Amino acid sequence: MEVLSSRILIRPRDPEAAWAFYGGTLGLAVAREFPGGVVYFLGTGYLEVSGTSSDAPVGPDAVWVQVRDVAATEAELRAAGVSVTRSTRTEPWGLIECWIADPDGRAIVLVEIPPDHPIRKDLRPR
Repeated sequence: MEVLSSRILIRPRDPEAAWAFYGGTLGLAVAREFPGGVVYFLGTGYLEVSGTSSDAPVGPDAVWVQVRDVAATEAELRAAGVSVTRSTRTEPWGLIECWIADPDGRAIVLVEIPPDHPIRKDLRPR
């Protein structure tokens, strides 16, 4: 299988609220708009927010988003009224994480990778 592109697709209960959150509050840049949906740049991937769902969030258990400074991002999002469900902390696996929720309660994990963390280096034998 050759993967050329990928995106996470979510169906919000209220598309207008979701677009305001992802495009406005989080400030994600728009890659594409179409009737009933918006595709945002999400680092090297995409996040499509389209359609609607009347049920609980369906799709990924969490959206994982790497940022440069989790504590600063948390402070900025708290000031914007974003629901922080887990404050910034260093996890046992060494990543610095903060969890927030989108308007439907979907988890978004903000992650900072410390410079000395093994995820930054290829540890396979050469």
